[in-house]
Amino acid sequence: MIIPPYLTPGDTVALAAPARKISQAEILPSEKWLKSVGFNVFYDDRLFAEDHQFAGSNEHRASYFQELLNNDEIKAIWCVRGGYGSGRIIDQLDFTHFRQHPKWICGYSDITVFHNHIQQNYQIATLHATMPINVTEENRQSPACQSFLDALTGKDLSYEITPHPLTRAREFSGILTGGNLSMLYSLIGSPSDIDTSGKVLFIEDLDEYLYHIDRMVLNLKRSGKLANIKALLVGHLSDMHDNSVPFGKTAEEIVADYCRDLDIPVIFNIPAGHLPDNRALRMGCKIEGVFKDNQFIINSLNHE
Repeated sequence: MIIPPYLTPGDTVALAAPARKISQAEILPSEKWLKSVGFNVFYDDRLFAEDHQFAGSNEHRASYFQELLNNDEIKAIWCVRGGYGSGRIIDQLDFTHFRQHPKWICGYSDITVFHNHIQQNYQIATLHATMPINVTEENRQSPACQSFLDALTGKDLSYEITPHPLTRAREFSGILTGGNLSMLYSLIGSPSDIDTSGKVLFIEDLDEYLYHIDRMVLNLKRSGKLANIKALLVGHLSDMHDNSVPFGKTAEEIVADYCRDLDIPVIFNIPAGHLPDNRALRMGCKIEGVFKDNQFIINSLNHE
C-alpha cells in the first residue's frame, strides 16, 4: 500500500461533489473551520452545479474531479456529501497522475466507491471520515471532526469500543478495507470490487430494510468476502426498517448470525458511519484491536 503525504498547515484541501448536489451555504461552516486550523480551501462555482439530485451531469462531475486529481497543489480531496452518484463517474476518471502523486480522498457512504476502487486497483490509502455536509459551527470540536484532522495530519487514532453483547472481542491487526455495506454489495463483480482476503473488513449502513441487510451480508458470505478476513468491524447500522411481518432479527443479529461459524473477531459499536459520532478510519492502512486496562481499543494507524 502507498500512503499519501500527510498534510501540514498551509496545504490545500479541495472540496468535490461526485454524487449528490450541495449549496454554498451547506459548505461554509466546513470551509471556515478548515481555514481556522491553517489549511487553504479550493473550490469554484462548478461545485454547485445541479442536474436533478446530482451535482451536475456525470461528465461535469468527472471533469471537475479529474482536475482535482491532476492538480499537485491540492493535497486532499474532501467529498462534500454522499447520496448517490460516485459509481456513475468512477470509470470516467484517469488515475494515472494520481498514482504518481497520491493525495488523500476523503468521505464516507457513497464515497465507498472511491475507497474500494483506489485500494483495489492502485493500492493507495484513502480516508473514511465525516464530510462538509455534516460540519456545523457547533460541532467543529466533536470527535468526528477532530479525528478527521488528526487522520489528515498523520496522527494515530485510538477509539475505545463500547461493549456489545454480540461482540466477539479478540486481538487482531491487518489492513483495513470496506465501507458502506450497500456500496460494497453494489460493487461486487465490478472493477471496483475489493479483495478482502487477509484484511480487516469494516461495514456500516443507513436506512435499509432488515431483509435487505440479510440479503447483502448473505451475498458477502456467498461471494467469499468473509471467508479469509482477519476481523469484521461493524459500525453504525442506523435507522433500519422492517416490514409489517417482522423479519425477526436486528441488523446486528443478522450480521452476527452469518459470522457464527467463522473463527474471527467480530466487533460491534465501531464509532463510524451514519451518526454524528463518525470517526475517521484510514482505509488501506494498518488497523489493530487490542485489550488495554480491561477495555477493547481500536487503533487506526498512520502506516501500512
